[in-house]
Amino acid sequence: MQKQIHVIFSGQVHGVGFRFRTESIANELGLSGWVKNIRGGDVEVVAEGEEAILKDIVFRLEEQFSGYIVKKQVAWGLATGEFKDFSIEF
Repeated sequence: MQKQIHVIFSGQVHGVGFRFRTESIANELGLSGWVKNIRGGDVEVVAEGEEAILKDIVFRLEEQFSGYIVKKQVAWGLATGEFKDFSIEF
């Protein structure tokens, strides 16, 4: 069953390659969705795929940016199928 995850990463996550690394990992894992910087210095991620793979991308981002992430907010839902690939939004 395909799921959707919506994550907001807070901390010093702008200007450290967070969006580009997220896109790279998501494409490697075959996820669809997007990542973008949002006001206040946070990064927002919406991704769709298998639950285990979605958990993996969050784990990998937390591991690779452990010195920059202060907290994360996670919301789960059902996949909508609206995304064809994974991209960086501006």
